[in-house]
Amino acid sequence: MACTPPEQAEAASRQVVQPDKTALINRLRRIEGQIGGIAGMVRDDRYCVDILTQLSAVRSAIDALSIRLLENHARGCVRRAVQENGGDETLEELMGIIRKMIR
Repeated sequence: MACTPPEQAEAASRQVVQPDKTALINRLRRIEGQIGGIAGMVRDDRYCVDILTQLSAVRSAIDALSIRLLENHARGCVRRAVQENGGDETLEELMGIIRKMIR
């Protein structure tokens, strides 16, 4: 994974080459399909518990995707930053995103 360290780039211009981009895109497409299905369930006045069950499945799929991206980030960008310059800023950024994820 190639990444631009935080101290060398603004947040909006950071880029990362994901090692498993195709798998990530495929997961996102499945999630899009699930969301479309949920919209259809709402349009069709489906039973609330069925809709909530599908929403729970989408949340689980998003969580799994988030964990995968977090792992990629830790094994790529964070590891590289620690090796090159101690990684203090990158580790703080990592902790910040973990805090957001567990809320």
